[in-house]
Amino acid sequence: MNMRIPARLVLVAMLALPATGAFASERHDATTAAQEQAIRDTLTAQGYDVRKIKREDGLFEAYAIKDGERLEIYLDSAMNIVRTSRDD
Repeated sequence: MNMRIPARLVLVAMLALPATGAFASERHDATTAAQEQAIRDTLTAQGYDVRKIKREDGLFEAYAIKDGERLEIYLDSAMNIVRTSRDD
């Protein structure tokens, strides 16, 4: 029996594992429609015009405009603003 074939299969499997892990983390960082709506409602009530929402590093990141200024607003899972920065 030729032992090179199983070794090649193991190598292919090992190379494929990081790729599947990356896809899993991307899905984990996705926002649901309900989360996006909650963020929009929260920020709109505070006077923000929300343009885009995404999730990164465990926080929600909303791109919005308030008083003519473009901002990046970071929120935790309880929809509390953690920090805000200018989007230049």
